[in-house]
Amino acid sequence: MTFSRRATLAALLATAAFGTLPAHAQTGTLRVSAIPDEAPTELQRKFAPLGEYLKQQTGMNVQFTPVTDYAAVVEGLATNKIDLAWLGGFTYVQAKIRTNGGAKPIVQRAEDEAFTSKFIVPADSSAKTLADLKGKTFAFGAPSSTSGSLMPRFFLLKDGINPEKDFKTVAYSGAHDATVAFVAAGRAEAGVLNASVWDKLVEAKNPNAAKVRVLATTPPYFDYNWTVRPGLDPALTKKLTDAFLQLDPAKPEHKEIMQLQRASKFVPTQSSNYDGIEAAGKSAGLIK
Repeated sequence: MTFSRRATLAALLATAAFGTLPAHAQTGTLRVSAIPDEAPTELQRKFAPLGEYLKQQTGMNVQFTPVTDYAAVVEGLATNKIDLAWLGGFTYVQAKIRTNGGAKPIVQRAEDEAFTSKFIVPADSSAKTLADLKGKTFAFGAPSSTSGSLMPRFFLLKDGINPEKDFKTVAYSGAHDATVAFVAAGRAEAGVLNASVWDKLVEAKNPNAAKVRVLATTPPYFDYNWTVRPGLDPALTKKLTDAFLQLDPAKPEHKEIMQLQRASKFVPTQSSNYDGIEAAGKSAGLIK
């Protein structure tokens, strides 16, 4: 599917997702969303204390609107129905293209400067290298996921493995935690997800994570960021940027926020950090 056709589909999906919201900024309300890379309940849990913090720092009501797919977040930013969004690197590139450079990334976690993905297999799999996955069934996350699809695919191709030709079948689970469930249940013989979600599932002693093991880890790349919509008031953009940069896990009032965001600190970011991801998207034929 070409990017223009993807954008048309995104517009239709976003209309359904945000049809009840006015196209202009609601006075006193900061409208926030995030790519659905984990279960909706988990996204809400992660955002709750951060939303309260942003409310305190900006003096605005904060409204979190979950969506069902990545395209709806891009379209929400493009049509001024979302003010601030948590995006993966590739979704940010899509938003940049869709808004002609109007969407601006403001901060990322320090961890996102060197992000990785984990290839997983069942715990009893005989596979020792990525090459051993040829002929097996494989699960990516969402098609637009940076760490669950685009960058792992990019690195597989660099290693001489073409997913559509070399895997028996290719499936898309839709989210990182769902990929682990796919492999644990035998719905796929291997899969890939982002390192942060993998670590979280292991720490939580998730039963699905206990049934699989890491086969390989990708080289590092830039990933997630917080992005503001085109035309957001510069003063508000600065308030939001400063609010994130002031978060410190050493402060008791910030500890829970940072733990849920899996962040040691937030750092400023810029569009050029994602040039490599844009190049990978073009190489994969996902951006025309």
